[in-house]
Amino acid sequence: MRKLLEPAVQWAKSIKRDVLALWLAAADPRTPLFAKLTAAVVAAYALSPIDLIPDFVPVLGYVDDLLVVPLGILLAVRLIPTTLFAEFRVAAAALAAQPVSRAGLLAIVTIWILSTASLLWLFWPSKGGSSR
Repeated sequence: MRKLLEPAVQWAKSIKRDVLALWLAAADPRTPLFAKLTAAVVAAYALSPIDLIPDFVPVLGYVDDLLVVPLGILLAVRLIPTTLFAEFRVAAAALAAQPVSRAGLLAIVTIWILSTASLLWLFWPSKGGSSR
C-alpha cells in the first residue's frame, strides 16, 4: 500500500517546495515584475487557509487543490528564468527541511487558550443579571 502512495507523497512534497520557492521568488528583486506578481498571488493563495471553493463542497471543493494551485504554479514557474527558479527551489528545500519549533507551537497555543479563557470570563453573563 505504501508503494502505491509514494508518488502522491512525492508530488505533494514538490508542490509544497514549489510554493515556498514562489514565495521566495516574489520577494527577490531579480524576479521580473509580472513573474513576481504572479508568484506572490499563487503562493498567497496556496498558503491561505481559505479556499476559493470550500473543501466541504462535494467534488468542487477539491478542484482548487488539485487543479488551480498546480496550474498557477506551472504558470508562475514558466515566467521565472529557469536558473533563478532552480536557486529558489534549493532555498525552499532547505527551508522545508528546517525543524519545526514545538516550543513555539506550545507558546502560541497557550496564548490563544489564555486569551479565549480571559474573554469568556470577561463577557460570560453572570448569574443574577448584574454586571461585573
